[in-house]
Amino acid sequence: MKDAAILLVDDEQAIIELIQTVLHKEGYTRVHSAGTGEEAIAACRSHTYDLIVLDVMLPGRSGIEICPFLRETTNAPILFLSARVSDFDKLTGFAVGGDDYITKPFNPLELVARIRSQLRRYLEPLRGVEGTADKAYEMNGEPGSIYDFGRFQVDAEAGELKVEGETVPCPALVFQLLLFLCRHPNRLFTKSELYEEVWGVGALSDDNTVMVHIHRIRERIEYEPAHPVFLINVRGMGYKLVQQPQGRSGRI
Repeated sequence: MKDAAILLVDDEQAIIELIQTVLHKEGYTRVHSAGTGEEAIAACRSHTYDLIVLDVMLPGRSGIEICPFLRETTNAPILFLSARVSDFDKLTGFAVGGDDYITKPFNPLELVARIRSQLRRYLEPLRGVEGTADKAYEMNGEPGSIYDFGRFQVDAEAGELKVEGETVPCPALVFQLLLFLCRHPNRLFTKSELYEEVWGVGALSDDNTVMVHIHRIRERIEYEPAHPVFLINVRGMGYKLVQQPQGRSGRI
């Protein structure tokens, strides 16, 4: 993971230098920067990045405005930085394609921990690096990397989601949450358990983060996202991915 390419997007040079210094101390050497949204879009069109740290308040177009354009060229995790702390601001960040959200002022060590966690979950299925000893299994119980739920298939090694035979773009943390649920079909998980398993920072559990990512999965795999039959909610308890859904009715 230390060879991961990271893009920092912020108009405050002091913040860029702080993050670069901390990342370099942790062994990350491929750290690039951009000061505006336009520079970030251009950088993503000409280079491949494994993670993007994106400030919300940028000169010109904001981080929220440019995030959909970044998503046109990359599925890498996008971590928003912002002084805005309301749930609405966080939900907006997730809705436009962000994978995590950290507020300013921030603890540099916490930021690095989140970067490391997201890189691990994004890169492991693609590169077969540390942590992949936990092999995937197909629905028939045989060793493999493809989880087949009929309407959709999840390929763990390729990092790919197919729905009715068509490849569907899937941001990194959305894919990792779906993959985790595929590995544990019909098992009920609380929001806190899902957050700890996928984001890896249990003490910072955020119910809104999980709910937004659940919604983004449903938008991709369900016949009708408002009436889920695969990824269902057991009220007051949590969520589970049903291996063999019955019919096309469900409740949020």
